[in-house]
Parts: sequence; structure tokens; C-alpha cells
Amino acid sequence: MTEAGEDAVRLRWLPLRQSITARLVWMSAASALLIFALTGMVLYTVLKGELLRHERDGLVTTLNDISYQIARAGNTERWGRVQAKLATLSQADQHVSFWISSSDARFTYGDLSRLAPQAIRADEGNSVGRLHLPGRRYPLHIMTRTLPAFEERPAVDVTVGVDGEPYFEMRRTFLLATSVFSLLGIVLAVISSYWIARAGLAPLRQMSDRAQSFSPRRLSARMPVEAMPQELSVLALAFNGALDRIEDAYTQLEAFNADVAHELRTPLANLIGETQVALARERSAGEFKDVLQSNLEELDRIRSIVNDMLFLARSDQGEAATARVPARVADEVQKTVDFFEFVLDDSGMRIEVAGDTEATAMMETALFKRALTNLIQNAIQHSPEGALLRIDIACQEETVRVAVSNPGKTIDEHHLPRLFDRFYRVDSARQDINGSHGHGLGLAIVKAVARMHGGRAFASSKEGVNSIGFTIARQ
Repeated sequence: MTEAGEDAVRLRWLPLRQSITARLVWMSAASALLIFALTGMVLYTVLKGELLRHERDGLVTTLNDISYQIARAGNTERWGRVQAKLATLSQADQHVSFWISSSDARFTYGDLSRLAPQAIRADEGNSVGRLHLPGRRYPLHIMTRTLPAFEERPAVDVTVGVDGEPYFEMRRTFLLATSVFSLLGIVLAVISSYWIARAGLAPLRQMSDRAQSFSPRRLSARMPVEAMPQELSVLALAFNGALDRIEDAYTQLEAFNADVAHELRTPLANLIGETQVALARERSAGEFKDVLQSNLEELDRIRSIVNDMLFLARSDQGEAATARVPARVADEVQKTVDFFEFVLDDSGMRIEVAGDTEATAMMETALFKRALTNLIQNAIQHSPEGALLRIDIACQEETVRVAVSNPGKTIDEHHLPRLFDRFYRVDSARQDINGSHGHGLGLAIVKAVARMHGGRAFASSKEGVNSIGFTIARQ
């Protein structure tokens, strides 16, 4: 199984907590639970208040009716009629109870021992109290009123009690029904959320399936942006942009590998061929010395290619010029030009340094000279004998610009951006004006040095003059 296939299998067995669908479902369930819980609490509170108000209104009505009759009963005869009526009401409605207490035992009613203070509790700050009686599952809701003395009757405390069973049973039934329907609602919310998440994430799964079909053999494949939802189209565009960069990098890598193999094959073939010829028959010490000298030149060329490739690799990884010091650019340019004194004399060429000779910049002098050396070598290789080369120094706002110009064949515009690619050559004619050529990494190193100094490389060609150079940051 390939590594991609193993990754796909491993992803399928990840815990559900890492699944977007599962997360959406759990978040929907949590939100539904919160909504139902808050709604149920509000409705329960409202219902509880309304039931209590209804109980209180009923107690007030009954207490007013009884109080009206008791207030007119000022002697024992009328009190007897009051007691008879209370007994009738208690028998007719067993959910209602009455108690009357006074200082005169003749003007009392009911089992007053049940009205013990420890059995009565206030009902959540309301005027209605609760009376807990032995043998009853639920307490009675009670209300007490004191009536002033009248004729023979002293002041009395009238208490009316209503059985709280309907009140508490309705609250319990409502709470149970609300809980059941809330659970059902949450289950429905989870099911619908799962379906919605699956349907909503279907384009993402299609995108994932499409991405898994990509391979180095199908680098030109892209995500269909038009068919994607608006939210995923941005991701698809970014993904396609990444694929474009990967395709370019892969293409350049293939070309780079082919160029490296080509550049290394020639000196290796020379080494092998010369060595085989030298060993084909007996040779003198001088002849072997000549072969070894030639092999040493080829090995030195291979070493140069390898060193340059390692330098470019470090530059690609973001390495910067850390040993920079302030230096006058013209001085470093002149030191580099002096190094080519004998080469210039042999070819009859001259180099003229012009521009801002007082410009200074922060540079790593070894890297600066290396880049400038490559530019001068490139100019010498591609110029006719006796040519005048020119190095221009220009001080800009944040950078210093160094350009090496030489007369030569005009380079087509479409070649200029690629001059700094590794192993890139415009054509063979430009390589053999002086019968020598490099290994195709010189200008790539110039670009790398410029980038390491916070600058860039540039090239222009017009009217038979080619100008190639770079900039470095002043600070």
C-alpha cells in the first residue's frame, strides 16, 4: 500500500471528535439542548406562577365568602349555622378544609391541632402558605385572615386550605412532558444536523476525492472552481495556485536534474575516457602526469559545480548574508576588476567603472565579489576581443545598484527573465565567442547573492548592449 493510501486509511479511523460532521452534530445537539432547556425553564416558571396565582385567587374567593358569613355570626345560634355550612362545604368538596380559632372555645371549628406552627411554611414569598399534614402526599395551600370581634364572638382567625395535589401534579406532568419532548427535539436536531452536515460537506468530500486523484503524472489537473460553493471556491483557488507553483517547481526540478546530469556527465566521461586510453598501453611517467593533470581539471570542474549547487541549496532554504559590514561599493568593485587584469590584457578588453563611487552598503564582501566575478566572467565570455566593458554603480533610496554592461548580440525579451535560472542558456552561439563557457550556475548565484542581501537581480538588452546586474540593501 502506498503512503497516500495508508494516510487515507488512517484518516478514516480517526476519532469522531476530529470529524467536522461529528463536531457540527455535537454543536447542534448542544445548542438544541440549551434552547430546549432555557425554553422549558421559562415555560415551567410561567406555569408555576400562573398555577399559584390561580390557587391564590381561589383561596381569596373562598375566604371572602366564609368571612362574610362569619363576620355576621355574633352569637352561638348563628355560629351553629356557620359550622353547619362549613361542614357541608367540606363534605361537598373534600379538597377544601376550614379552621377557625379564637379565645372562646364556642367559636371554633376544625381540628386546630393540625395548625401547628412547625407544619406551616411560607410558599416562596407569597401570601399563600403550605400546611404539611401526616398521611398526605402533597401539602395544602392555606390562607389565614383575622376577623374582629362582633357581639358575643371574640376576634377569630379564619384559615382556608386547598389540597395542593392538582397543583403539584400539573407541575410534575408539565415537567415530564417538557423533558420528553425536549429529548425528542434534541434527537431530531441531531438527526437533521447530521443530514445537513453530510449534505453541506459533500462538496468538501468531492474536493478531497479529487485531490487524492492528483499525482506527478497528472500535474496539470486542477480543482473545478466554478462547481464549488462560494466558501470552498476560495480554498479551491488557493489549492490550484499551490498546484501551479508545485507544477512549476516540479518542472524546474526535472529540468534541473537533467541539466545536472548533463553537466556532470561530460567531465565524468572525459575522466573515464582519458583514464581508459592511458591504461590501454604502457605510458611514460610524463604521459601519466599529463593525464592526471587533465583529470584534475575535470575534477576541479565537478567540484565547482557541486559547490555552487550546495550554495544555491542553502540560499533556497532562506540563508541570509549574516556577516555584513559597511563598505564602499566602488572599492570592492575595483578589487574584483584588478583580479581580472591578466585576463583582460590577453583579450584586449578594458573595464570602466562609473557612477556613484562614494556609495556605501552593508555587504558580505566575499559574496559580493563572488557575484560580481560571475557577472564579469559572463560579460568577458560573451564579448568580442577588444571590447569595452562598463560597470555602473547607482545609489538608490534603499539599495545600491551594480550593473555590468558589455557589447554583444541582443538577447530576445522572452529570454531575459530566465537568464538567472540554473543551467539556462539562450543559445549556443553566445557560449562560444571566446571558445570557453561556464557550467550554467553563474547568474543563478548572482540572483542568490542579491536575495541574501535583500536585493534582486535584473537584466536588460537593447541596441547591442547587454546589461546584467543586481542590487543590495544599503542598510
